[in-house]
Amino acid sequence: MRSIQFMVLRAFLPVFLAAILFFVLILQLADLFSNLWRYFNNNVSILQMGKIAYLYLPMCISYSIPIALLFSISFTLGGLYANNELIAIIGSGVSFYRVIAPFIVLSFLLSVFSFWFNDSIVIPTYREKNSIYKELLRINVSYNRSNATVISDNNRIIYQTEYYNDKKKTLTGVLLIYRTRDYSFLKRIDAAWAEWNGSNWVLHNSTIYTWNKDTKTIKTERMDLYSDKELIKAPESFRKITRKVDEMNYSDASKWVETLKKSGLPYREALTNFYKKISFSLTPLIVALIAGAIGSSFKKNILLMSLLISLSVSVVYYVMQMVALIIAKNGYIPPLAGAWGSFIVFFVVSIGLLKTAKT
Repeated sequence: MRSIQFMVLRAFLPVFLAAILFFVLILQLADLFSNLWRYFNNNVSILQMGKIAYLYLPMCISYSIPIALLFSISFTLGGLYANNELIAIIGSGVSFYRVIAPFIVLSFLLSVFSFWFNDSIVIPTYREKNSIYKELLRINVSYNRSNATVISDNNRIIYQTEYYNDKKKTLTGVLLIYRTRDYSFLKRIDAAWAEWNGSNWVLHNSTIYTWNKDTKTIKTERMDLYSDKELIKAPESFRKITRKVDEMNYSDASKWVETLKKSGLPYREALTNFYKKISFSLTPLIVALIAGAIGSSFKKNILLMSLLISLSVSVVYYVMQMVALIIAKNGYIPPLAGAWGSFIVFFVVSIGLLKTAKT
């Protein structure tokens, strides 16, 4: 039994590695030629292009693993079927499910590896690649923001500002609402502007309205300069939202979603992309199940049919996932359903195909 499974894996592994190299090359060339005119217009050197391609390599590998796995399993099983080896194996009493069991185990291990690989290697290199890309093409990103509303980490201070200047680290048209521990109103501060001194915000030309619940009165006080050690919300919290969950690891993405929730900012898109991080890493498992079900269906034109099937299934899966993500981000379905919808559909389909596969 083990010798048969090792034989199948020996036939599979060279094809799998060659397929990864092929699909990585396709993705690299697509990225290069789509940006070639931009590189020429901005006098980007060949060495700099090479650095961008090098940083893009882990992302290409991440995207290539599921497609290469689907192709190589289909090609391997198709080859065994065309040479009547699969018929001989099954005829000898070996279950078809035992033949494809190594592929399922390998796909699960690749799913675990993909999660670690994406989180530890792909994210940092992809983020650096985008940073260098924007720098070389002179793409300026402004973090200034109008009408920013932020809440403190302990949920007791609400910041409302008309404008945030990221370069100067200043706020203009500031309104602060202080709340007690039970979140009832404590005081309000209106300030013309505020500046960050490195540890907290310093308010200028401010008016302080303090509520006295015992006397049911409001005390008004004007101060040219007001510094409060509680005003420690970092300037980055007021920035225009340009951060992308796709460029964060799992831990940072989780914290970012929580920050958006606490700040009262839209977080549905970030939450959907956060859930996608896990569902995407399980893609190898899905494609292995599908490939195991349809891989033994072709006896002729194995290379062509395997390539066609792998590309077709991949396109359908990614398009379905993209549509589900868009629907979730627009609020028509929950973020969890948007991230996992295509995975669940393909998992059910793959189980159904396995039950009807030639055994």
